[in-house]
Amino acid sequence: MSESQLLRVKDLKLHFRTSAGAVQAVDGVDLELDHTQAMVILGESGCGKTSLAKAILRLLPRNVETYSGEVYLDGTELMRMDDEEFRRNVRWVQMSLVPQAAMNALNPVLKVGDQVAEPMLVHAGVKKATALLQAKDMFQRVGVPVGFINRYAFELSGGMRQRVAIAMSLVTAPSLIVLDEPTSALDVLTQANIFNVLKRIKKELEVSFILITHDIATSSELADRVAVMYAGQIVEVSDASRFFEEPLHPYSRMLMASVPRLRADQEPEFITGQPPSLLNPPTGCRFAERCPSRFEKCSEEPPVVGQHKVQVKCWLYE
Repeated sequence: MSESQLLRVKDLKLHFRTSAGAVQAVDGVDLELDHTQAMVILGESGCGKTSLAKAILRLLPRNVETYSGEVYLDGTELMRMDDEEFRRNVRWVQMSLVPQAAMNALNPVLKVGDQVAEPMLVHAGVKKATALLQAKDMFQRVGVPVGFINRYAFELSGGMRQRVAIAMSLVTAPSLIVLDEPTSALDVLTQANIFNVLKRIKKELEVSFILITHDIATSSELADRVAVMYAGQIVEVSDASRFFEEPLHPYSRMLMASVPRLRADQEPEFITGQPPSLLNPPTGCRFAERCPSRFEKCSEEPPVVGQHKVQVKCWLYE
């Protein structure tokens, strides 16, 4: 790993055991992220984005059938750690999570200040007064009035609860924060405010983000890098500036074409068909059945073409 590289994921797999067979939710994912970068992972619902977040953070359900690959954080191979070492030294210490519907995940019977302070108490071993001071600092950084530290979650608006969840992820000063749909169920104005908070935090605290979303328009404000996920695999990785101007993979192009635009002459396009089942994904390109550019070779497993900055998993670029 280079000195600038924070995270490297290689051939990561996470398959779930079900009565119908193994669900290949994450199937051979490769990713790289530098310090102070924000990577946005885009894709339709059900493509494996949340499962990828859980695989990186080792938040695994009981029905795991396959969990393999390599995950390096600041040069340390995390997959070699046992669960207790990972829990003690990595999760909520070096990287943390803002889960999907995080604003509804706060404990209704505990004050929000105590909840934000808890990771400091557990992982830093500090006294409660010190942890609460750190919580107040994080409240200020994310735009929550310090006086709210003694309030309960039900006393806060949805936007304020989401800011509290972000403050909780920041309190132990991790290098990497994974945010899973952090603005879902929020109104458009609140979404914009949350993204402004994230941009400011990224600059002030020099933290890296992995942002999992299907909201292409809003996420473009934060992204340095973009990864596109389809049917458990990454099909394109690119610098954000290039991706939003010129996506390469046919699926990426169709995703971008589906985004409504102001002052656009053309109506948004819709991707016809359904993603393949992850119980029994097709051989070859997994997007082939829905792809307008498919040809005979697409029945074979496509290569990953390109260099570090831009990579695409498609036969069109061989």
